Amino acid sequence: MTILVTGATGQIGRQVVQQLTARGADVRVLVRDPAKADFPPGVAVAQGDLLDPDALRSAYAGVSTLFLLNAVVPDEFTQALLALNLAREAGIERLVYLSVIHSDVYVNVPHFAGKYGVERAIEALGFSATILRPAYFMENDLMVKDVVFGHGVYPMPVGSRGLAMVSTRDIAEVAAIELLRRDRGERALPLERFNLVGPDVLTGLDVDAIWSEVLARPITYVGGDTAAFEQNLRHAMPAWMAYDMRLMSERFLGDGMLPQADDAERLAALLGRPLRSYRDFARQFA
Repeated sequence: MTILVTGATGQIGRQVVQQLTARGADVRVLVRDPAKADFPPGVAVAQGDLLDPDALRSAYAGVSTLFLLNAVVPDEFTQALLALNLAREAGIERLVYLSVIHSDVYVNVPHFAGKYGVERAIEALGFSATILRPAYFMENDLMVKDVVFGHGVYPMPVGSRGLAMVSTRDIAEVAAIELLRRDRGERALPLERFNLVGPDVLTGLDVDAIWSEVLARPITYVGGDTAAFEQNLRHAMPAWMAYDMRLMSERFLGDGMLPQADDAERLAALLGRPLRSYRDFARQFA
């Protein structure tokens, strides 16, 4: 009963591997460069990527359950469809897929629309799947930590509607729990969706108030200019991705990223502990 983890070197995938091995699971990872892999003892490493059918066929051999995580790349949708079709060909029917909250609402945002297409394919292909839909990652704000600390401003375009920010630690633990629930079940379980959120819905002003409290000095929210946000992102990522993120930020400002009424309670019950708060995150990195 082997679980294959894709995206295993990223911030979510690496934590999923750690959570699974801590729970005694038999884990295999798919990586491009095994020489750079650094995983817990006992983790099997398969070389390849999601655009290589032969590598996927080899990696899928003996796998019972798949964790599918695609990076935000231009061919993300193609990668996912290849992975899904080859998984079905290999007889893998149990799956946990990392999508995004409001994938069916932010329809003009490329990486949201792509993930919604993958969700539909998972349903159409008949997988026994858990689809995880995380909200905004708290850890995204590590990209602007120096700006917050050094210049006293919080530049992320959170807006006034609010975002249900979630910790990557909580995402990874839920993913591991669901992978094991499906992998160890006596029969294939029905498809389910989980919105992965934090305990609070935060606006830009809420976030700057938290940083002001934690740092004991004023921090000002300046995240309303999405054009400037795009230009700043171009220093760290390709132009297409910066524009994709701008489109997402415009939906943040217009629609927010809001949970359903019982999302946070459902996750806390699944984890058996309180969800990590943004204040906890800020204190850790202060």
